[in-house]
Parts: sequence; structure tokens; C-alpha cells
Amino acid sequence: MNQIEPLDRTAFELGPISVYWYGIIIAFGALLGLLIAVKESRRRGFPQDAFVDLVLFAIPISIICARAYYVVFKWEYYSHHLSEIVAVWHGGIAIHGALIGAVLTAIIYCKVKGYSFWSLADIAAPSIILGQGIGRWGNFMNQEAHGGEVSRAFLENLHLPDFIVNQMFIDGAYYAPTFLYESVWDILGFVILVILWRVNLGRGEVFLSYIIWYSIGRFFIEGMRTDSLMLTDTLRMAQAISIALIILAIVLWIYRRMKGYSKTNISDE
Repeated sequence: MNQIEPLDRTAFELGPISVYWYGIIIAFGALLGLLIAVKESRRRGFPQDAFVDLVLFAIPISIICARAYYVVFKWEYYSHHLSEIVAVWHGGIAIHGALIGAVLTAIIYCKVKGYSFWSLADIAAPSIILGQGIGRWGNFMNQEAHGGEVSRAFLENLHLPDFIVNQMFIDGAYYAPTFLYESVWDILGFVILVILWRVNLGRGEVFLSYIIWYSIGRFFIEGMRTDSLMLTDTLRMAQAISIALIILAIVLWIYRRMKGYSKTNISDE
């Protein structure tokens, strides 16, 4: 089998600085999500500058939390390669870590500014899952977040373009494009959440719908991956967290409905 050269991870050079596609793609997803959130804020009469101000804190904190989360569960490697801890351009940031950082930052920000966290979260939810769907293409460029070994015929039967099939050729074998499965799931989730914006859901329920939708997809897709962070020898960390998040979101949905907190004319902050 002839060796297939992967796509160049480097987008361009600025003197001694290499700018990687991984970072560009993630930044594009974040920017597009911000523009969508600002537009929806305008429609709802929510302060538009809230999201612009928030992302200045949320993005760097999320990246730090996402990297820290990943490093902790890969400490056996990073303890012997300390210089690699900050090398986020090589990949290795955990979405669940990023979500923890983003949610905590948003809660604190809303407390300081006097905004409703749940209203802000409802507006942000479609943007978050869209950013995740786009961000998976950064994994594609890095040839990571893939599944088990498959044949080229398997990939061609998915009617994928050659550039995807060829990029799934890693170290002499083809692998399942689980990055693509999750990207499609996330983008479909974006469409559904945008539709839910127009439905008369209670406050916070679009965000909770995002948690449930994303976690269901992540649970099943994670089971196909070969590079998962492991909680034990048999249990993937992302699957355990996905189950916990689904249960938590359902419990919060029921609790907020019972208490009347989901009504838009009642403040629970």
C-alpha cells in the first residue's frame, strides 16, 4: 500500500511562529457562535455586549480547563513530557473540560453583572454546539478523535470525498471518521436548538436540551473511539460524564418546572 501524505497541519508561518489549522478552525467556530449569539440577543432584548464581554474571559478559561482536564487523565505521558503540557496546537483538549470552564465563568459573570444565567445559557446553547461541530474539523486536521481500524472500502461506501478518506489513513491503516460523526450530530443539534428558540420552552430548557442532545451523541460516538480518556480500564471518562449530564439535565428540568423557575417572568437568580 502506498503511503498517503496527510494534510499539512500548519496553515502558514509568521517568521518563527507556526499557525496551525487546529487553532484557526476552533477560533472560527467560536467567532461564528459569538455572532449568532449576539444576533439572538438583539432579537430577545438581552444586552448584546454581554456575550462580547463574556467570551474575553470564557475562551481563555475554557481552553485552560480543557487542557488541564486532558492532561490530568494523560498524566502518565505528560509527567515525562512537561514541555508538551502547553502545546495545545498538537491537539489534546477535552470538550467536557472546556464546558466546565465556560459554565463556571458564565455563572460568575452573570452574578457580577446581574444577568440571568439561564437566559444567557439559552441564547448561547446553539452557538456552543455549532462551535463544537466545527471544532471537530480541527481534530480531523490533526488526525485524532478517530475510531477503530477500517478498510478504505468502508470509508468509500460512506460516500466521503477523497480528502477525508486520505486523511483517515494513519500510520499505515485507515480509521473510522468518528470526528465526522460527532460533527454531523452537533450541527444537526444546532438546527434543532435554533428551532427550539422559536418554541415556547421555559427558561433554561434550550440549554438543558443542548446538554441532553450532545451527551446522547457523545456517549455512543465515544464508544467507537480508540483515543478516549479512560476513567478505568473499561470505562471511558466521556461516557460516564455524558450519562451523569443527561441525568442532571433531566432532574434540573423537572425541578425547575415544579418550582416554577422555568417561567420567564420569575427570577430564580
